[in-house]
Amino acid sequence: MVRFLLVLIPAVLVLAIAILSVQNATPVALRFLTFRSVALPFGLWLSFGLVLGLVGTAILLLLFRDSPKRPNSRY
Repeated sequence: MVRFLLVLIPAVLVLAIAILSVQNATPVALRFLTFRSVALPFGLWLSFGLVLGLVGTAILLLLFRDSPKRPNSRY
């Protein structure tokens, strides 16, 4: 069941981004403080955000996973 959800959740997110990107094809430029980005379609910005979030979560899960426990360990 967990593996199914691990596939289903990103698939639903990608589908939602695909629908939004078809509906909103106008270029959008992001602003942060004094910086301004290149104007890209809204769906592409959403895709970048999704990929960045998925990769960041995968890296954090690898960094903070529990070490395997040894059943006969004295420590």
